Amino acid sequence: MITSAIIIIGNEILSGRTLDLNSNFIAKRCSKIGIKLCEIKIIADNYKEIIKEVLKASKKYKHVFVTGGIGPTHDDITALAIARAFKRKLVLNKKAKELLKKHYENSNFELNKSRMKMAYLPSRATLIANPVSAAPGFKIKNVWVMAGVPKIMQSMFLESVEKKLKKGKIIFSRTVKVKKPEGDIADTLYKINKEYSDLDIGSYPFYKPPDIGTNIVFRCSNKKILEKVIKKFCKLLKNRDIEFTVD
Repeated sequence: MITSAIIIIGNEILSGRTLDLNSNFIAKRCSKIGIKLCEIKIIADNYKEIIKEVLKASKKYKHVFVTGGIGPTHDDITALAIARAFKRKLVLNKKAKELLKKHYENSNFELNKSRMKMAYLPSRATLIANPVSAAPGFKIKNVWVMAGVPKIMQSMFLESVEKKLKKGKIIFSRTVKVKKPEGDIADTLYKINKEYSDLDIGSYPFYKPPDIGTNIVFRCSNKKILEKVIKKFCKLLKNRDIEFTVD
């Protein structure tokens, strides 16, 4: 199984001012291409914290996806922190400089000192293309660093990052809607989960009177086992008060 982690960097996320959309997007893409997401962390724009968390995740997982903190402002310190984490210098990347220069020549904005900051990247880093605003992300070892703005991050991931990732086994998902409270089916789910340990089962209650029940999400890389377990589950519940949806 190919494993991964997501690190979201930004005080604005932790304060609640900005909604984190990046981890949701990356998680869905990982699921589609067979990469198991094991951890999501949201941390502040803190130099030491970034170094610590990136190094820890890099040693633990196959891929680490980092978003945020590579812009032109004073609190964008991600590139510097990750350079230090891997004992590299932060240098002016000539290719990044040319990309920015070309972009701003065709815009109404000046490529000033602050914006040029985005061309300073860790030495020997591989660039991640940015189709939206030109300022590239970068990759060091197994760490992929992208912008924090969702629209930009998504384009970077789809157009550059995902195409370079080795695909794993696709994880299939099925949702069974049961018109029973969570507590009424807990024992049945426990028995099935114990028998099929390779299957992920999530239980999510909903309460929208008069509609009360539970959405059961079954996830597995083996489609035959998935279908077999769902049939068994429905049989145990005698197929009553059940609706199916497919993710």
